[in-house]
Amino acid sequence: MKANKRTVWFLTLLSLVAVISIYYLKKETPMSLDGMAIFGDNDAVTVSKPGNEGETKTVYADSMLFEEMRMQVLNERSSLKDQLLTKVQSPDTTAEEKSAAYDEMAELTKRTSAEDLMETQLKALGYPDAFVRKDNGKVSVSVISEDGGHSTKMAAEITQYILTSWEDARTVQVDFMEK
Repeated sequence: MKANKRTVWFLTLLSLVAVISIYYLKKETPMSLDGMAIFGDNDAVTVSKPGNEGETKTVYADSMLFEEMRMQVLNERSSLKDQLLTKVQSPDTTAEEKSAAYDEMAELTKRTSAEDLMETQLKALGYPDAFVRKDNGKVSVSVISEDGGHSTKMAAEITQYILTSWEDARTVQVDFMEK
């Protein structure tokens, strides 16, 4: 029994030494994000390189801009759906008005899902991020171009892709943003 207690005691001390050693080894290695301030007062990321102490470069996240635009559209459509829902639930509303409100709610849902699908398809074509909005046959597309170079050929490709994908799209406006 004495040998068993000694073995347990020895293994406990050995594991404690191993844990403390790993802790101090990991503590001395720098983190991979040193020199980079991620969260600041504005929506920008400031990057400072180790060789250039006095020089900093501010990089704006274009995807954050698209997220703000998506949230704005989501808020507009959500308030419109709430208005339609109150119209449907009102006892003073006629059956025809309720049917029209249901149809409009279904159209909003269909348009939102179609825009999301088109954004996903544009990302699959090789663009880092895209924002698509459709109103009354007019489609507005904002795309981040990875290499900074955008051409009429790329705009024509996006326009043709959208016109063939959406049957009720009449005009397409494509805006490029540099990454």
